[in-house]
Amino acid sequence: METVNQLLDSIKDVGRDAVRGGYSRAVYTTPELELRQWFIEQAEQRGLDVETDRNGITWAWWGKPQDGALVTGSHLDSVPGGGAFDGPLGVASALAAVDLLKSRGVEPRRSLAVTVFPEEEGSRFGVACLGSRLLTGAIDVDKARNLRDAEGNTFADVAQANGLDPRHVGRDTAALARIGDFVELHVEQGRGLGDHGPAIAVGSSILGHGRWKLSVSGQGNHAGTTLMADRADPMVAAAQIVVAVRDTAAKQQDARATVGRLTPVPGGTNVIASRVDLWLDARHPDDAVTAQLIEAIYGAAREIAAGEGCSVSLTEESYSDTVHFNPALSRRIGELLPGAPVLATGAGHDAGVLAGHVPSAMLFVRNPSGISHSPEEYVADEDASAGAVALADVLEGLL
Repeated sequence: METVNQLLDSIKDVGRDAVRGGYSRAVYTTPELELRQWFIEQAEQRGLDVETDRNGITWAWWGKPQDGALVTGSHLDSVPGGGAFDGPLGVASALAAVDLLKSRGVEPRRSLAVTVFPEEEGSRFGVACLGSRLLTGAIDVDKARNLRDAEGNTFADVAQANGLDPRHVGRDTAALARIGDFVELHVEQGRGLGDHGPAIAVGSSILGHGRWKLSVSGQGNHAGTTLMADRADPMVAAAQIVVAVRDTAAKQQDARATVGRLTPVPGGTNVIASRVDLWLDARHPDDAVTAQLIEAIYGAAREIAAGEGCSVSLTEESYSDTVHFNPALSRRIGELLPGAPVLATGAGHDAGVLAGHVPSAMLFVRNPSGISHSPEEYVADEDASAGAVALADVLEGLL
C-alpha cells in the first residue's frame, strides 16, 4: 500500500520545466502521456479494470462498470510551469483511498471508479475542462474538433494521433449514467484553510468564470523606418488594455480579471506588430456581474484601440456559470467529515462541469503557500495523508 506522498514522488521527474520551473504537462504531450500510463499501471496493480472512453477519459473500475457508480478522480495535465499538486494530488489520493478501503475490508455495495479527465487546464487547446465538457455536451463538437494549439494542430488531429476517433467525441449519455455521485479531491488554490485547524474542507461552489480572446489589429511595419507619429501599433494598445483590465476589475467587488497570455504577430524584435492577441480570464460570483465586467472591459479596449489607430475584436472561448454543488451530497459529506469547514473556490474544476448533470462535490486539501498554478504550490505530507483518509472515509460512507 503506497501513500499519497510516495505516489507523487514516483512522478516527480515527469514533465519538469527547466525554463519556467515547475511542471509543463499539456494534454497529449509526452509528459502527460507518461502520467496516463503511470495511472493505468497503478490502477491495474490494484486490480482495477481500466478503459479509455471515446472522449479520452480514463476510467479505472473497482467492480463492474454500471449505472449509478460512485466516481472520484481529477486530472494529470498542468498549466505551463505549474505546481506538483494541481490535478495529480486528486488522482494519487484516489488511488491511496482505494488502498485504504481495501485495507479496511470494505466490500463496495456499488461500483467505484477512479477517473482521469484530459485537458482540465486548457493549456494546449484553450478550453478548460475539455474532457468533461465533451462528456456532458457542454461544448459544441465541431468547435472542439477545430480547436488549435499554438503550433496550429487541431484537437481532432491530435486526438486521432492518440487513438481517438474524432467523429465520435461529444456527449456520452451512457458514460454520464454511470456516474451516480462524483467527488473530486483537489489542492486548495488559496488560503481559505489557513495555517492551523482542519486540513480538509468541503467545497460549496465555484465562481462563474470564462476565457475570452481580445485581438488588437493595427499596421505592421518596420521598427526602424516608421516614425512614431505614423504608427498604428497594436502592442501599445494591448499594453494599455492590460492595465484597463486590472483597473476595471478593481472597481467591482469580488471580481477577478487577468491577462495571462499575450501573443504579437509576427513577433519580431524589429517589427511593429500587425496584430496582438490577449487572452482574458474573468470571474465573479454573480454571472450577471461577470457579463457586465466583460462588456466594460471590451468598451475600454475599443476606446483604447481607436486612440492608437487600431481596432479590437472580442471572442468568447469558454464560459461556465457559477456552480453550487449538490446540497444533499455536500451535506452527507459534511456528516462524514465532522468539523470540516465549507469553502467556495474561484478555480474551475471538472466537478463544476459535471455538477449540472450528476450529483457532484469537492474536497480541498490545505495549501499553506496560498499559491497555485506556480512551482510554489505546496501541500505538506501530513495534509496529503489526511486528504487521502478523508476521501476514503467519504467514499466508504457513500458506497
